[in-house]
Amino acid sequence: MHRNILLASAAAALLLVANFSPAPAASKEILELQRDVATLQDQLRQLQQSQDRQLAEIKVLVQQSLNAANDATKSVAVIQSGFQQNLRDQESKVVTPVVGLNTRMDQMSQDMRTVQQAVSDLTALISKMQAQLTDLSNAMKVMQAPAPPPPGSTASPTGGMASAPGAPSGNSTPTMSASDLYANANRDRQGGKLDLALQEFSDYLRWYGNTELAPNAQYYIASIHASQGDFDSAIREYDMVLEKYPDNNKTADALYGKGVALARSGRRTDGAREFQELIKRFPNNPLASQACTQLTNMGLKCPSASARTTAKRKKG
Repeated sequence: MHRNILLASAAAALLLVANFSPAPAASKEILELQRDVATLQDQLRQLQQSQDRQLAEIKVLVQQSLNAANDATKSVAVIQSGFQQNLRDQESKVVTPVVGLNTRMDQMSQDMRTVQQAVSDLTALISKMQAQLTDLSNAMKVMQAPAPPPPGSTASPTGGMASAPGAPSGNSTPTMSASDLYANANRDRQGGKLDLALQEFSDYLRWYGNTELAPNAQYYIASIHASQGDFDSAIREYDMVLEKYPDNNKTADALYGKGVALARSGRRTDGAREFQELIKRFPNNPLASQACTQLTNMGLKCPSASARTTAKRKKG
């Protein structure tokens, strides 16, 4: 823009000088000025030509740039089109099989859930059948047992058995082995069939009262009564464990159970005495700490650890 203004100013000056006609007596300075103006005109023409050439070159470069940009745009469009086509091809080759695989996996998961449910149902059915078979086996053994003899009768010459006077009524002949009867009773106790378990443990004591597991059977009878809230019966049966089977593996349990039954029936003093006896006789038994907690809850003092150790040493 400054160059155009300069050219315009120079042209105006040239016109002014060209139209100026010096007087015959023009001075030497006027002639020199005219020569300078002529030189300036020549420079202006050269400058104009140079400017025209540069403008032409710039136009060529701009056109080349435009052509290159157009070519680049076309190339980008071609690349983008190819990339999109490749994506579509990949989607058709990968996505569709994956969708099919996911569908198949969902179907397999559903089939597995169906199989698991069927296995669970079958397991439950087998468990019910086993329980029914056990009950049926017990019933068959009871049915096969000989009928009890009339009260007051004695052994007949033919070998028939009869109860002696004053003997408890019912069958005195075992209907199954000690291990089977104890296992059935314990299973029924754990399964919540407490009344049936009571009968089975009672039969065990009646037929196998001198065996190794007799104290356990007597203890479980007491604990079942306690769980049913019949604390008087529970206390009586716990006493049977402590008196009939002294120093057995259920002695500590019987002492603790009796103490709890006494406390819950309102006989707190008697219950505390049983807890103290348990701590004294079995200071290292896990039930001793529970008995100590029971005493503390009653507001009583629990024997110290040193006292328990001393009692143990004296016992030894």
